Formats: sequence, C-alpha cells, structure tokens
Amino acid sequence: MNRRWLRWMPAVVVPAVIAAGIAAGSLPASAVDPLPAKSPAQVLALVAGHKVHALSGTLEQASNLGLPEVPQTGPSASAPTSWLELLSGPHTARVYKDGPAKMRIQILDKMAERDLVRNGRELWWYSSKDQSTVHVTLPNLVATPAGEEPPEDSVDPGFPDSSTVPTPAELTEKLLAKLDPSTDVSVGTDVQVAGRSAYNLVLTPRSQQTLVGSVSIAVDGENGLPLSFQVAARGQAEPAFALAYSSLTLGAPDPSLFDFTPPPGTAVKEVQPPPRPLGAHPGLDGHTGGSDVGRPQVTGSGWETVVGFRVGGDALAAEGLLTREPLLQQAMVAVPGGTVMSTSLLNVLLTDDGRIFVGAVPVEMLQAAATPR
Repeated sequence: MNRRWLRWMPAVVVPAVIAAGIAAGSLPASAVDPLPAKSPAQVLALVAGHKVHALSGTLEQASNLGLPEVPQTGPSASAPTSWLELLSGPHTARVYKDGPAKMRIQILDKMAERDLVRNGRELWWYSSKDQSTVHVTLPNLVATPAGEEPPEDSVDPGFPDSSTVPTPAELTEKLLAKLDPSTDVSVGTDVQVAGRSAYNLVLTPRSQQTLVGSVSIAVDGENGLPLSFQVAARGQAEPAFALAYSSLTLGAPDPSLFDFTPPPGTAVKEVQPPPRPLGAHPGLDGHTGGSDVGRPQVTGSGWETVVGFRVGGDALAAEGLLTREPLLQQAMVAVPGGTVMSTSLLNVLLTDDGRIFVGAVPVEMLQAAATPR
C-alpha cells in the first residue's frame, strides 16, 4: 500500500471504500419536466463526457455509519479526531472550483470554519477555531525550463486536498473506475437536485456477501455532472452516507476566492510535502517490492474484496490511531484472533499477530482471509 494512503487512511475511509466498489439511497423524485429516456449505458456515457470544471455550490453531507459522535468541545475535539468528525455527522461545505488546480472548500462548523484553498502550487489549511494555518508549496510533477512556471495541473499535493471533503463527481469517478459485472446498473425515476433535473443512476451489488445495499447517483440531465452521491447499507433504511449539492452555480467563481492570506494573529506552520520514498516496503508476506507500494494480500473480488497488510511503518501509525483514539475505542470489539472496528459499510480487523484486514464484508470474511491456508 502506498505510504501516503496509509498516512491518510482514516481521512479517506469512505472514498476508499467507494473506490473499491461501494455506496446509495433515496432521492426526491421529480414531478415536472421529465428528461428524455436514456439507458444505463447512455447515462454512464453522459457522466464520462461531462466537462463541468468550474462551479460554485453548497454541499450537504450526512453520515449514519454507526461511528461515535465527535464532541465539538473538550479533549476529544482535538485535531486527531477531525477526520472522524467528518464521517460521523451532518456537515455543510461551500465549494468553489475553477479547473484542476484552483479550488476552495469551506467547512462550516458550529461557530467556526475550516478552509482548504489551492491556487496552483499553493495549498492552505485554515481553522478559525484555533486560529491556525498550514501552508504547503506543492512539488512539480513535470520538468519545466528554468525561469518558467509549471502548468497548474502538473503539481501533486502529495496528500489529500479536495479528496478530504470529496464532491459527488469525485466519488462517482472513483466508483465507476471499478465498475465490473459484479454490479447491476439501472436508471430509476428522474430526480431534482439543487433545482436541476437529473437521471437517477442506481448501482446494485449482485453479491449478497457485502455490507453495501446499493448506490444512487444523481446525474445532471443537461451536462452529466454528478449532483448527488448516496450510500445505503444492506438492511438499513436511511442512507449510510449522503453527499449532495443544495445549491449550484455553473461557471468560474470570482478569482479572488483562491487568494488566501492568513488573518492577523494566525499561527502559520510551513510544511514540506511528504517525500516519495524510493525504497521498498515489506508486504504482508515479509517480502519487498520494487516500489513504495508493497505487496498487500488481496482476496475476493468486486464487492467482496478483502485487503490485508502487515502492520509496520506507516501502517503501524494507522493502527495506533485506530486503537488509541478514545472515540474509536467505543467502536472496537474483541473477536477471536483480534479486534474489529465495524461501521455499516466497512469492517476493519486488527489481528493479534499484527495484521490489518479491510473490506465491505461481514467480519467472518475478514477472519477467513486472515486464516493461514
């Protein structure tokens, strides 16, 4: 597994699950202006061909994953739980985007605000709660002649930027990249999202051995932009995860929105992007690979995929975060051979011999994958 993914694994649990083939829910049906009928293949083509790269909007997120609620004040409201807080309750965020390298996301908390701003190579995180700012100058991905600036979309954050608070389009892209015959694809009744008529693309796992019930994506009937992304766990009435625009304006936002200056009195921390290690990392079997990816143990396929890793290096740090965070302790349960953290969409098994197994499957399947053959 990639070092950066391990380092940020908790912050991207939901997008990562979706990327493996997961997510859905119910959307309000449209009562007026029905869209021209399209087949599932035609709606998929509409999504793949969308060219909306500049917009302003408000996103509403709701989660019902079975994780403990994070308090807004007190010891458990510290930075290590911020990723958990994003997954454990309702949230509102304003999103501004103009191309691949200009974006601003404002997460609106109670009596506070968190901002993520990217403008070309400059990346900023700001929290009004503790008046703190983190600044990163992103590295180039391509060589450029001396004295010339690299293209804005040729720099790599090295760690999550917009994926920390994903948009429906980003989640849809991850999911559709994994689409295979293990998923039934259909088109439901037209829906209305942010005042726009949309096709309701429904993806349903054919497997009965997954925690995921179905996926529902609202696809703008005019331009193919995903407007809503909902997740339903099997046997759960309410969506386990829902992300949708409540308002949306197409077109380039005011350029000044991407210029960030820390407020007076703000402590600014300069951070270097994580290095790209050239050495190999031990895989689950103790061997080393030729890159920083390592050799995870993968069993099953499609919605039944289980991925295992031996704890070490950054994986050890991820395991430590899971086991030491007080709020997550509430979600940890002892089972034969280890400890399990369960959500309605994902199970994580920490074995007694130092391995981690992750999958959108019942705990018994994780235990089976962990049993030596």
